[in-house]
Amino acid sequence: MFSTLLVIGGLLVGLLVLLALIVSLSARPQTAARPAGSPAPVRAWVADAGRPHPDAWSPLSTTSTSEITAVR
Repeated sequence: MFSTLLVIGGLLVGLLVLLALIVSLSARPQTAARPAGSPAPVRAWVADAGRPHPDAWSPLSTTSTSEITAVR
């Protein structure tokens, strides 16, 4: 009975170690700290363009093709 408890305990500890390894490897990488006074990075996201996020139920936007970048 004691050996059964040791096996079950070892399996639980091994699963916890495996879970900790997976979580640590899947974490986002650390971002480098910017020095004080340096400009903020330029982001070309749609969210930064000053337009709201499109709603699924709203009518189609009037975005012209000149605003859509070509993919090559």
